[in-house]
Amino acid sequence: MKQADLVIKNAKIYTNGTFFQGAVAVRDGMIASVCTDSEIPEAEKVIEAEGKYRLPGMVESHMDVREPGRPDRGTCCTETKAAAAGGVTTILEHPIAKPPQCSKGSLERRISDASDKCVVDFAFFGAAGSKYPDKIREMGETGIVAFKTFLHDAPEGRDEEFMGLTMANDGEMYFGFREVAKTGKLCAVHAENNDIISKMIKEFRKEGKVSPIYHCLSRPKFAEYETVGKLLMIAKDCGVKLIFCHMSTPESMELIKSAKQEGLEVYMETCPQYLFLTEEDVVKHGAYAKCNPPLRKKEDVDALWDYVRDGSVDFIGSDHATYTVAEKESGKDDIFVAPSGFLGVDLRLPLMLNAVNEKRLSMERAVDLMSTNVAKSFGLYPKKGVISAGADADFVMVDMDEVFTVNKNQNYSQSREIAKVYDGWRLKGKPVMTVVRGRVVMENGIVDEESKGWGHLLETYIEKNEEEKG
Repeated sequence: MKQADLVIKNAKIYTNGTFFQGAVAVRDGMIASVCTDSEIPEAEKVIEAEGKYRLPGMVESHMDVREPGRPDRGTCCTETKAAAAGGVTTILEHPIAKPPQCSKGSLERRISDASDKCVVDFAFFGAAGSKYPDKIREMGETGIVAFKTFLHDAPEGRDEEFMGLTMANDGEMYFGFREVAKTGKLCAVHAENNDIISKMIKEFRKEGKVSPIYHCLSRPKFAEYETVGKLLMIAKDCGVKLIFCHMSTPESMELIKSAKQEGLEVYMETCPQYLFLTEEDVVKHGAYAKCNPPLRKKEDVDALWDYVRDGSVDFIGSDHATYTVAEKESGKDDIFVAPSGFLGVDLRLPLMLNAVNEKRLSMERAVDLMSTNVAKSFGLYPKKGVISAGADADFVMVDMDEVFTVNKNQNYSQSREIAKVYDGWRLKGKPVMTVVRGRVVMENGIVDEESKGWGHLLETYIEKNEEEKG
């Protein structure tokens, strides 16, 4: 009888919060044992790690896949290939789609569309809109990992994409969050004051101020941390557990840190763009560096690192967003016309590895931010986010000494042509192998084409329904 399907030996393995020199044995897609090299069992395949780091597979907390509504921007296959190339073994997909998954029926269609295309494992956020409280209750009974909501009406012309996904004012937020609280699930929020931003944009346009820098100026820091403060008060009163997505200001982070210290169950996410880019990149790249919240000044960027290092930030997500070149170029003469967001799932880990090499944070903290803490926060641990017996055999092997130049043409995303902000950057530290449930899906930057459809849905409500029928 076989003892293992796969053994990876001579690796620096991250387990139980520290590194261990040894081997991992895999059987039937799960970790059978973590052992010394002298204790490895017989296996059908043995991989020599040559002393490289063996980390838990990265869990992407913030991913936008536009299929089936906009396959021209990206598909479940192309975007999970990009994820695999970046050492990601599980993605958590946010619900901006046509339509977003705001009901069991729409969620079932998203699952069906993704089930035979994803290279890595996947789970879904559900949409939470205050106008459809019955749908919030309905979605709370499914296998979604969390809810997501936007604090404004649907943008003009995008009603279908934002159906059941908005809480347009304080009253709608209050009653909407009360419904979410009843489900017990987390709710991710985009915390910016849309009234302030809309008025700023209107005034800038009147004055002809439509060059790239005015995107940043139209979304002042106050628009973020004012909303964070309000949401913390609502969360305390309603009992809802909020995830503050893509925090970009130290003032917001300080508010959330203080709320945590007072015992409020809230979570904080930031993204690489807010740690490595500044508003000067918007001036340089225009709409290709446009994101919401906007990129900030260098002093704000530097201040965020204190909260990353001290444990206040719970996880780092890429906010990977796909668009066509034509969509980005639409903002050439008016930055406000172009959509916000850019790619990042492939570079989230390399950027942070480079930061580890620069001594900006420890490797242990980097793993927690991109894998372990994400899995714990969304209820996927210890199945995901850890290298230990019984967990899924999800790994990423990284070479901390490899220096490489980012090349957008090597990106697997359907929207690779918009990936200009990091193009040409030299980074040290690279994922060289990604393993999903015991299968090598990426090696030396090349994603296995045969791995399409290997990804599994996590906590699918379809399985629960089948059990109920039985």
